[in-house]
Amino acid sequence: MESPQDLAAEAARLRREIERHNHAYYVLDAPVVPDAEYDRLFRRLLEIEDSHPELADPVSPTRRVGGRPAAGFKTVRHARPMLSLANAFDEDDVVAFDRRVREQLGGLLPAGEDVAYACELKFDGLAMSLRYEDGLLVRAATRGDGTTGEDVTTNARTVRAIPLRLPEPVPLLEVRGEILMWRADFERLNARQREAGDREFVNPRNAAAGSLRQLDPAVTASRPLRFFAYGVGESAIDLPGTHAGLLDRLAGLGVPVGPRREVVRGAAGLLDYFARMAVERARLPFEIDGVVYKVDRRDWHERLGFVARAPRFAVAHKFPAEEAVTELLGIDVQVGRTGALTPVARLAPVFVGGVTVTNATLHNEDEIARKGVLIGDTVVVRRAGDVIPEVVRTLPDRRPPQARAFVMPAHCPVCGSAVVREAGESVVRCVGGLFCKAQRRQALLHFAQRRAMDIENLGERIVERLVERDLVRTPADLYSLDKGTLSGLDRMGDKSAERLLAAIERSRQTTLERFLFALGIRHVGEEVARLLAAEYGALEPIVVKDWAALLERKKEVQRENAKRRTRGERPLPVPLEGVGPEIVDAVAAFFAEPHNLEVIAKLRAAGITWPQTEGMRALREAARDAAPATGVLAGKTVVVTGTLSGMSRDEAESRVRAAGGRTASSVSKKTSFVVAGEAAGSKLERARELGVEVLDEAAFVELLACGAPLRSEPTH
Repeated sequence: MESPQDLAAEAARLRREIERHNHAYYVLDAPVVPDAEYDRLFRRLLEIEDSHPELADPVSPTRRVGGRPAAGFKTVRHARPMLSLANAFDEDDVVAFDRRVREQLGGLLPAGEDVAYACELKFDGLAMSLRYEDGLLVRAATRGDGTTGEDVTTNARTVRAIPLRLPEPVPLLEVRGEILMWRADFERLNARQREAGDREFVNPRNAAAGSLRQLDPAVTASRPLRFFAYGVGESAIDLPGTHAGLLDRLAGLGVPVGPRREVVRGAAGLLDYFARMAVERARLPFEIDGVVYKVDRRDWHERLGFVARAPRFAVAHKFPAEEAVTELLGIDVQVGRTGALTPVARLAPVFVGGVTVTNATLHNEDEIARKGVLIGDTVVVRRAGDVIPEVVRTLPDRRPPQARAFVMPAHCPVCGSAVVREAGESVVRCVGGLFCKAQRRQALLHFAQRRAMDIENLGERIVERLVERDLVRTPADLYSLDKGTLSGLDRMGDKSAERLLAAIERSRQTTLERFLFALGIRHVGEEVARLLAAEYGALEPIVVKDWAALLERKKEVQRENAKRRTRGERPLPVPLEGVGPEIVDAVAAFFAEPHNLEVIAKLRAAGITWPQTEGMRALREAARDAAPATGVLAGKTVVVTGTLSGMSRDEAESRVRAAGGRTASSVSKKTSFVVAGEAAGSKLERARELGVEVLDEAAFVELLACGAPLRSEPTH
């Protein structure tokens, strides 16, 4: 058991460290540790102060919110404190929150009835207060330390999402919400920072805060900031009696409020909402770090009251940390199916993103050098959803004297073959090809995956044994396996062998696009495989194609079309439009390799077949002299993005083609319009950049029905 002196010393150290992080986060906009590390320090200090009241300090960071206002802005005292929320980190915390609410409400809650809660997303941005008098924005202030913030009115006026005038001349209304930045906008901002040689921002929250708190408003005006309201402070107008109704009222006044809002009942409803939003999280265009639960009835808020730094009627349920701090113990090198050597960080185990992480990708040599990573460093690790964990940055102030640099090996760590780095590439590759067991193993797994040949039950362990015993050297060898061979493998009984053989047998009937994807041709993913299959309809034309001539033909057609556009004539179809020179070169190199042709011949001899079609090329040649396409979308190129409520994306694209149009997978100046569903991302942003017309789903349906869209999204 720790002595009182030891606990006092630890509490003092924690206060100093938390204050340092507060200053870096709230004042300098330059966080040095992830939120998870900060939360861990804060919870430990709370634990000490709660269990040992004699060690409490009236100026402890647990007694106030955030940090002091930065110099350079006039200070603003909030009429009502802008408090932060208590955190819930697991189901037990949420159940306990609901139990406390019910107990404190006592007889106000009818017997047997669950509490109604308003649920919202927890935006990862900068808290703001917007004060409207007679319907006009007169002041904007940051939260600061919760009592006093910074007057950033001039800067806030440059944020287009913030209304300067409300549609009603309300005498007084203080709107509280969050300034944030979309992920796509953040990536573009950092790209501009790199090009200009300026410091990059750590994350969208850091970028939003740094952008709003510029002394030069012109800088703020150049940054793509957004705003979502989540509540009110002072008010001189009648407001709805529920929090959900309050947000609807703000939306009616033209104030942006967040999506995915719901009212649920009881702890079960809260946990269900949390689980669904955890799935939605990766599809949102902005960062969230959790969800917020608030008792929906606003007249109960006063009854429930407040603790020192947070209201009792609300709690923030945080997602598992996506960033954490740990030690980089070493760097190993993995060899992928294309021979690429990838450095992988070996880490001291750390819990991040809901799992314990011991390895994280470092991408390549250039990334290691750019981030200044040394073996032995203390590093920040990030994991988002199902994304592979990565080392984000180092903490140089914690670097030990014995830290050392990483050197990429000159020979493949699996087969000993030489490694090369092609001009213009950041990846180092093993030249061992199928001689290299690592590439053989990964090539087989790629061949068997669900989106390729879909050989169920052929997982990593079985492939490992087949390769180690040299039973399978190429994908074609899979089709000569028998029950006796498979049953002889470790942990592979007769039943398992029969199931695997049945899956291999089923895979003999496939599609051309799946087969092309399964071959593992460099740069040929599912979309390119689909384009090749649709263009030629059979494998033989692809194998014998003069790809150099195709590239030249593409250039000729593009030149001819440029002339036709000036003459107002209909353009010629571009061969394999969307497939660039890099992909063509990779396809040509693959089919020029005799060994690859030998493997393909063995696969065909093993009985792998697919339906033969005419192919788009043949169909275009047959229809070359036919009448021009008709239909409301004749001559139009359409991109469909996001989630549509009334149809799938495939169905929407089929309807485009049925109406005489063509679909594309990316937005360009040639795009006629974009159909944008819910959670549309980078393609929608690209359309706005290029000034391409954007239709919502209703306008798209009306266009198909009557030929004239009734609603479209402004592109300005």
